[in-house]
Formats: sequence, C-alpha cells, structure tokens
Amino acid sequence: MIYTTFMDSAYVQSLPFLIDGLKITVMITVIGLFFGMIIGSLAGLGKLSKNKFIRGFWSVYVEVVRGTPILAQALFLYYGVSEDLIGLNITSFTAGVIAIAVNAGAYIAEIVRGAVYSIDKGQHEAGRSMGLTENQTMRYIIWPQAFKRMIPPLGNQFIISLKDTSVFSVIVVHDVVFMAKEYYNTTFEIFETLVMVCLLYLCITVPTALYLNRLERKLDV
Repeated sequence: MIYTTFMDSAYVQSLPFLIDGLKITVMITVIGLFFGMIIGSLAGLGKLSKNKFIRGFWSVYVEVVRGTPILAQALFLYYGVSEDLIGLNITSFTAGVIAIAVNAGAYIAEIVRGAVYSIDKGQHEAGRSMGLTENQTMRYIIWPQAFKRMIPPLGNQFIISLKDTSVFSVIVVHDVVFMAKEYYNTTFEIFETLVMVCLLYLCITVPTALYLNRLERKLDV
C-alpha cells in the first residue's frame, strides 16, 4: 500500500516531465560552456595583451558581464537584441545558450588570465631562449601548464552555469524549472515537484563537486 501510494505521488509522477527538462538544462550548459570556453580563452589572453585596445576591449566585456545578472542578460538577448536590434526571433534555447556562453566567458576569462599569469616568468624566458616565438611559447610551454591549473575552477564554473540556467524559464526555455512549473500548475503539487527539482540538480552537482575535489588533490600531488 505504501509502495503504491509513493508510486502514485508527485515525487514519481513528475519525474518524466522533469527529466525531459533536465536534458535541456544539461544541453544548454554544455553547449554554452563550449562556446564560453572559446570566448573566455580569447578574453583572458586578450587581457594579458600588450595592445591597449585589445586589453581594454576585453576588460570592458568582462566587467560589464560580471557586473550584470544573467537574468537581465538573457532577457536582453531574447527580447532586446533578437527583436529590436536584428529583427530576428531566435529560439529561447538559442538565447539560453548564448547567455551562458557570454556570461561564463567573462568568468572563464579571469580563470584563464589567472592561470597563465601564475606560470613562472622563467618559463617564458626559457621558451624564447630556445628560439620559440611568443605565440609558440604560449602554445607549447605556457598553455599546457596553465590549462592543468584551470581544470578545477572550470569544473566549478560548470556547476555555476548549470544552476544559472534555472532563470531561463522566464524566456520560456523548457528546462527542468519550466517543466516543474508546468506540472505543478496542473496538479497543484508544488512541494513534491520542487523537491524533485532540487534532487535532480543535486544528482549532477554533488558527483561533479566530489570528482573535482578528487581531481584537485591528484593535480596537487
């Protein structure tokens, strides 16, 4: 009887809807972070550039993005840029991916800048003394060492971006939060549904955090 009651409860009945939403949540996070890594790498290295224009451009980008909430950025991209500026109705999914890429890119930029800056200057000098150009020194000597140091904070950024997607329900992204709202608006079982949402997030964030802690200890050794 208890088993039957539990199986008929919102804890179980909401799962198919929530898992569909979770797939969208993970897809937006992974795709967004892929492009965010590209943007962040360019921005991080740009902030280390000797060219004042390049350094200034990426510095402004980082400060503006880090100084504004991701919800405002998503609304700006979905309603402001797509409709008012370029006159195209981009999908909410695309707007979510762009928002994650732009937002995460600003934070990844600081991760990249800090990791590259942390490499001893002697490594730069060693590369140049071997006859390597500045770009070759960065590519073959500095970047591999810096990237190793970036891995733990990049993992943390994945967790942050995953949770940030929860605000995209306001632009009608069919993520796990949006699907939860759709479900409890019909069944009125709010508490049970939101408990399952939290558990689904924890099923991703907790194992990821444990793995990152283990990886960080291994890298320190």
